[in-house]
Amino acid sequence: MQTEIKPHKAVPHIVIVGGGAGGLELATTLGNKLGKKQKAKITLIDKHRVHIWKPLLHEVATGSLDTEIDGVVYRAHAKRHHYQFQLGQLVDLDRESKRLSFAPILDDEENEVVEERQIGYDTLVLAIGSISNDFGTPGVQEFCSLLDSKHQAQRFQQKLLNLFLKKSSTTESAEDPIRLAIVGAGATGVELSAELNHVVDVVSVYDNMTEGKTSLSIDLIEAGERILPALPERIAESATAELEKLGVRVRTNTRITEANQNGFVNDSGELIEADLMVWAAGVKAESWLSVVGLKTNRINQVECFRTLKSLSDPSIYAIGDCCHVEMEEGGKVPPRAQSAHQMASTVAKNIVRELSGKDLVEFKYTDYGSLVNLARFSTVGSLMGNLVKGSMFIEGKIARLMYLSLYRMHQLSIHGFIKGPFVILLSQISKIIRPKIKLH
Repeated sequence: MQTEIKPHKAVPHIVIVGGGAGGLELATTLGNKLGKKQKAKITLIDKHRVHIWKPLLHEVATGSLDTEIDGVVYRAHAKRHHYQFQLGQLVDLDRESKRLSFAPILDDEENEVVEERQIGYDTLVLAIGSISNDFGTPGVQEFCSLLDSKHQAQRFQQKLLNLFLKKSSTTESAEDPIRLAIVGAGATGVELSAELNHVVDVVSVYDNMTEGKTSLSIDLIEAGERILPALPERIAESATAELEKLGVRVRTNTRITEANQNGFVNDSGELIEADLMVWAAGVKAESWLSVVGLKTNRINQVECFRTLKSLSDPSIYAIGDCCHVEMEEGGKVPPRAQSAHQMASTVAKNIVRELSGKDLVEFKYTDYGSLVNLARFSTVGSLMGNLVKGSMFIEGKIARLMYLSLYRMHQLSIHGFIKGPFVILLSQISKIIRPKIKLH
């Protein structure tokens, strides 16, 4: 039996599916502009209860970021910003009747808590992000850790802690390394490699069971000619040098054909042994987007006009990693948090304008540069690419400060300029009194 949740008919119902960077910022903006004045009903739906900024998932995976402190609880945030939140996993979209179907919500013992239900909409915004693309490589889903969500990152962290525990409780020399292999040398793979080196230093401080420092052996594997293929070559060269200083083995031009319980096998038949494996090679959108009749590209992104409306349905927008839009100057919008932020701003404007009977505006992407954070060791990147003539290469403390400011801007956009600074201050204070990494 299905329960249908119907919106109040007096006002349009705007449903946002996905509470990532773009989805949460959009819900906040529309809630404050339309929901507060009861000009529209805003509903945000996500399969998780807590929001974590996706570029920081590698810090969740290493325990450097505590989700209990740095996460945003959707239900509490919704109350403050005049929108509604519902927990749910989208399983079907009926475009003709404008209804979304959501799977039943089960507890840890597989008991049904909330039955399958449907939600109607007038305007739908798809902000479901992306998932890892394993390219059909055998063994990846079975043997590798993925970092698409908070839960996956937390599972990786538990595996890592268990490896440290196993090392500290055996008679083996502490110098025998824990072997990690990461496939995909984009931002996630590169930042995770550096963060892991930071974590092993911190864990050794807290570990009183071994006499020496537990060491890590890290292989960073990339099929292309260099790491960070989507970023300027100078950033890649600088990041490579920093990683090699940390002892990371950077393997470029290495294509993985299989993952098994012992490690990764490359196209030459070589086994790259690993105790813990991570797959971070490429992303794609959910495959069901094309099944429901929306026009999608080869990685399942929704094809959109420059207004960010779907080519297939005038009542559906898409933002973030699940959106594909051809820009006037050519090229596609990169899957970055700054892209989702800018798309959310454009869609917020267009929804307000649409309700007022005004013409829609076109999305214009502005590249503010790219920064790669190598934990406490270094930060490199290009700053404000389209605001200066060319791009300005930066590294060190200035680059680190700019990297941190990106997250602070996200916090201000969802908490506001009054509460936001207090949230940031409390986060900084908590770092003084809690362990440097999450040890449980």
